[in-house]
Amino acid sequence: ALSKARALGLWQFIPSTGYKFGLTRDEWIDERMDPLKSTQAAIAYLKELHSMFGDWLTVLAAYNCGEGRILRVISSQKVNYFDRFWDLYNLLPRETARYVPRFLATLHIIKDQKKFGFDLPEPAESYFSFQTVKVDKMMKLQDVAARLEVSEESITLLNAELRHKMTPDREYELRIPKDCLDKFIMVSNEIPIAEKPSLAAKTSIVRHRVRSGETLSSISRRYGVSVSTIRAHNNMRTNSMLIAGRTLSIPLSGHHRYSRSSSSKSSVDMKVNPSGQYRVQKGDILQIIAKRFNVSVAQIKELNNLQSDKIYVGQLLRIKGSNGSNTKNNDSSEQLAQLKIKDKEVLTTDDIAALSTDKYIVTKGDNLYRIAVKNNIDVVKLKELNNLSDEKIIPGQILIVK
Repeated sequence: ALSKARALGLWQFIPSTGYKFGLTRDEWIDERMDPLKSTQAAIAYLKELHSMFGDWLTVLAAYNCGEGRILRVISSQKVNYFDRFWDLYNLLPRETARYVPRFLATLHIIKDQKKFGFDLPEPAESYFSFQTVKVDKMMKLQDVAARLEVSEESITLLNAELRHKMTPDREYELRIPKDCLDKFIMVSNEIPIAEKPSLAAKTSIVRHRVRSGETLSSISRRYGVSVSTIRAHNNMRTNSMLIAGRTLSIPLSGHHRYSRSSSSKSSVDMKVNPSGQYRVQKGDILQIIAKRFNVSVAQIKELNNLQSDKIYVGQLLRIKGSNGSNTKNNDSSEQLAQLKIKDKEVLTTDDIAALSTDKYIVTKGDNLYRIAVKNNIDVVKLKELNNLSDEKIIPGQILIVK
């Protein structure tokens, strides 16, 4: 279920919290929907909250409305020892105040169903009886199920993180019923390669910071989105004033067309260098860049291994190959040589070879929790070893892990 706050999956993670605890979310997968991975992330999150509050009921409240809200309520108390859930009950949001007692009631019902007049089915223990197989081609789950002669529902449930009910265009660990491994090995080559879905056609949200002199009409012309749509997505009334500095959410479809007059940049400014790269300028977004160079957003993201639409000023984007054709794969040594470590330091292939097992190179999509799990180290210890005051890390950064 997807909540109004964009929380998804068994443990109702919002994207930012899911990312913090190692859950990947891209065009192909959303690990918040994976019961096993999301449960591991939830355990880590609950442990962190318990180390913060020391009371499991307060932990449940924080899980519901956020630890920041709970900390503000606690700090507002005149007596500093009123920090348990029932002390805070009347100061919490109504939804949270009801959430914890309902959670406790559910536990009591599960513990003694007959006493409370319930007859719940036994949990299906065989649900997660599966094997994982590595696949390297796009396959529809319905085709996999047909070849294995099992229900599509069973394959879909085992691979709930797949957003399009098909394996991605990269190596992927597919889950299949445990007793189907031998059969899969026999029929895997018979499973047809699926066509790539039109990922770019999905709606994406662009953030626009209002500049002095701009109006809703001028912003709507720039993005080709109606004024009423902008108002609706930003909870603006018809008489609301537009204030410079405010950030607006602009909904765009992947195949969105911009007016050529929408961009303040001239076509002279938007050129690729001889290597087929374009340097991102202030105000650029992927949709505008794609339109200017007559390519799709999906192609740019694929060429540059981008997991989201986020780009930054000065970033070099590969638009086309040296022969004018799009290129996806590049020599790994070239990629390693281009990894920025600090402000000016550049990591070469020789540097990579010289690295010991005590160090780890941050890659795109990494976060401290994921790195800590990979290297069997506590996040707090990882931060201490690297003198990190917060959890910010950047691709190419070298971390000490032992």
